[in-house]
Amino acid sequence: HEREHDREISELAAKHAEEMEKLRAELKEEQRHLLDELRQQMAATHRAEQEQAQLQSQTLHSLELEALRLTLNNMHTSQLELTQSNLRKEKETALMELREMLNDKRAQEVAILQSRHQLEWEKFKEQCLKEKEDL
Repeated sequence: HEREHDREISELAAKHAEEMEKLRAELKEEQRHLLDELRQQMAATHRAEQEQAQLQSQTLHSLELEALRLTLNNMHTSQLELTQSNLRKEKETALMELREMLNDKRAQEVAILQSRHQLEWEKFKEQCLKEKEDL
């Protein structure tokens, strides 16, 4: 009976050892499987983070380009306004100079005409005096 009992214990111990080995193998397989899944998830997460970083970088680059475009556009507009203002001032100056020149010329012509008129008046006056004397 004792031998039977020892044999059963040894069979149970062998069975237990087998089951433990089987469980260890299953556990190792499950660990390997979980580790593979974790690696895949980490790789996917890494790719997603890289894509996100690249997208953010592109967005930032686009925003910087837009800011530069707006700054350049503002500078161009300011330059155009300044050029228009300068051209307007130059035009006004040129018009004032032309107006002054025309006024001077008109004054000269008026003076010449007055002088001629005065000479003709003098001649006419002399002629009238001469005719008076002749009469």
